[in-house]
Amino acid sequence: MREGWKKAKIGDYCKVLSSKRVFANDYVKKGIPFYRSKEIIHKALNQFTGDEIYISEKKFNDFKSKFGAPIKGDILLSSVGNRSGIAYLVREDYDFYFKDGNLIWMKDFSNELSSEYLEYYLRSELGQKTIESMMIGAAQKALTIDGVKRIKINLPPLKTQRKIASMLSAYDDLIENNLKRIKLLEEQAQLTYTEWFVRFKFPGYENTDFDEVSGLPVGWEKVKLVECANLVMGQSPKSEFYNNEEIGLPFHQGVKDYGFRFPINYSWSTQGNRIAEEDSILFSVRAPVGRLNIAIEKLIIGRGLASINHKKGWNSFLLYQLQNIFYEDNLMGGGAIYNSVTKKDVERIKIIHASEEINIKFNDLATIIDKQIKNLTIQNQHLKEARDILLPRLMSGMIDVASASSATYNPLLELVEGNDSLGMVAEESDIYKKLN
Repeated sequence: MREGWKKAKIGDYCKVLSSKRVFANDYVKKGIPFYRSKEIIHKALNQFTGDEIYISEKKFNDFKSKFGAPIKGDILLSSVGNRSGIAYLVREDYDFYFKDGNLIWMKDFSNELSSEYLEYYLRSELGQKTIESMMIGAAQKALTIDGVKRIKINLPPLKTQRKIASMLSAYDDLIENNLKRIKLLEEQAQLTYTEWFVRFKFPGYENTDFDEVSGLPVGWEKVKLVECANLVMGQSPKSEFYNNEEIGLPFHQGVKDYGFRFPINYSWSTQGNRIAEEDSILFSVRAPVGRLNIAIEKLIIGRGLASINHKKGWNSFLLYQLQNIFYEDNLMGGGAIYNSVTKKDVERIKIIHASEEINIKFNDLATIIDKQIKNLTIQNQHLKEARDILLPRLMSGMIDVASASSATYNPLLELVEGNDSLGMVAEESDIYKKLN
């Protein structure tokens, strides 16, 4: 261990506790966001989908005044199940509350420990191994508050902690910026779809007549999904073929691992014949029905998903149509709520078939946007890889951060040497300057 570094227990440098109990009958339609471990994990992984539930502002304020609530700089740690030990640092000032039992809360940090440094340490291989050693239970592993208090970390001087956190947060800042760009692009495509196919303000609409019966422009019609798209229903392979060592193809059973647009891989399978090809639309056929994601690569789909591809290759056009139809969880177009749907149910979904010219124009426009979103997502994956390569070197003291701040040494140059994708990301994002 480097000079000035020491081993320290988390509980000696911050308060470790949980929240107060919130019951399902306390949930409301709108109010203060209430996060379970699923939402916190997705926020920690920059994959938050906005799937929030809420508690009333009155209940939140009652908890906040009596017991406190998370604030900027606090850390929440997932504590139950096979995704325990994922840390989320609150980086913004906003009100939310969280589920007790599934999440552990770290707050009120001493002036010797940076919470940002601690979050990165807990993400590192060293931190994950220590977390693993503190878990209890066999079938259902869990972290306890006492166990988290006893986790030992490598603790350098505060100035060094801040430098390490600054170097790593340069990546996260770029990732966050890309996520904001992705959201704006998505909104641009959705607004264009609404303008053209809901308000019917498409190019040339001024000279278009409308059918009095259907309310659609003359020449447009509504057709069943089966008439214009190919559908593959998922089927789960035997569990003996599953693994988390990235052997085989990514395997997705349902919406559990959906991201904002692309699913997050946690499971792979060496067997499975129901395939979603790259850029296929993923459609959930079990509750919540109608959730959409896109396959960023070839993957195996389980019985909770279907893969949809437009017969003419107009997947972008089809995606935004389906997004418009399934605007709420569990709705099958006309508003009926389903726990699951069959292949025939999905095939009967009615979508708009506009004129060939308008279909192609919108699909071409949306495809350009979708490619930008995909490229930004892939760039984020590369940024995460580069950050995660650097992370253990910094946390173990292998890299001297004093040298890393000099003009003659840059750890990223060492990391990306011989790796074109990481080097390209570094140059495009001006990461060199951010690290110095």
